[in-house]
Amino acid sequence: MASQDWMTKDFYAVLGVAKDADATAIKKAYRKLARQYHPDRNADNPEAAKKFKEVSEAYAVLSNEQDRKQYDAIRSMAGGGARFTSGSGGANAGFNDLFGSMFGGGAGSGGFAGGTAGADINIDDLMKMFGGYSSPTRGRDGRPGPFNFSFSRPKRGQDVVTDATLEFRDAVNGTMVEITADGRAVKVRIPAGVKDGQKIRLRGKGRPGTDGGDAGDMVVNIKVRPHPVFKQDGKDLRLSVPISLKEAALGGVVEVPNFDGTFSKIKVKPGTSSGSVVRLRGKGAHTPKGNTDLLVTLEVAVPKQLSAEARKALEEFDAAMGDADPRAKLKEAVSK
Repeated sequence: MASQDWMTKDFYAVLGVAKDADATAIKKAYRKLARQYHPDRNADNPEAAKKFKEVSEAYAVLSNEQDRKQYDAIRSMAGGGARFTSGSGGANAGFNDLFGSMFGGGAGSGGFAGGTAGADINIDDLMKMFGGYSSPTRGRDGRPGPFNFSFSRPKRGQDVVTDATLEFRDAVNGTMVEITADGRAVKVRIPAGVKDGQKIRLRGKGRPGTDGGDAGDMVVNIKVRPHPVFKQDGKDLRLSVPISLKEAALGGVVEVPNFDGTFSKIKVKPGTSSGSVVRLRGKGAHTPKGNTDLLVTLEVAVPKQLSAEARKALEEFDAAMGDADPRAKLKEAVSK
């Protein structure tokens, strides 16, 4: 927020930077001075505390893009020699009243007088920086009266919401897509591992603000097409692999596909039940942060149709198992 003492304070000199210094140079200078004059390092030095306050105030203004624009404009006019013009006619009247009301003073307290040298400053452009003003009122004689300055707060622009549909592999690996929203084409970097239903917010890519307000954001709703085999499980991938009755009962070695198209062999332990999970480390997605894991769920494939010979073999197997009850532990747990 503009302050009347901005006219007399040289924040650039306080930080020891040039007037055209960029944000990086300003931050670097502030950090150096803040460390030098910090109260923790100068507990018994009131001058250091005063200097620390000045440095902090200067950085607060110059690090804020909108405040810096206002500060530069005010300092430019305070230096003298500015000629004020208006695109709406008659705006020169009441200019001192403008700055008097802006900074809390009375009419004419701003002390700005149009000179004959220096840069022209258009009041319309200047007032847009501070929020705008209304048209001049008219007196009983019909002649223009003083301006009725009514400053409005900067308003942030509206967010723009759009969708982006991704192939499963692009969502897992990350990609760059171009989407069109609100009549504009915008390139969006999709991070690796993005999930279906996730939102990506692009700061400042929405509709422009008004009265100096910031632009809104663009919010991208992510939709991921399902893969026929793989599924996302947090940062890892999951895959279901069928195994035969024999492999489940006696154990064995089965080959499973990895996400990159290669294959891995896993050992199935004897007596493996359906739903058992084997973790293959580093066989999931390849991301900039490293490889994720592949979780293999083993599913016992029960044949829907049996030949007479297969049926007889199963009946003989069941007879050989005797009175073994696969649900014994379940019944025991329920009875407790």
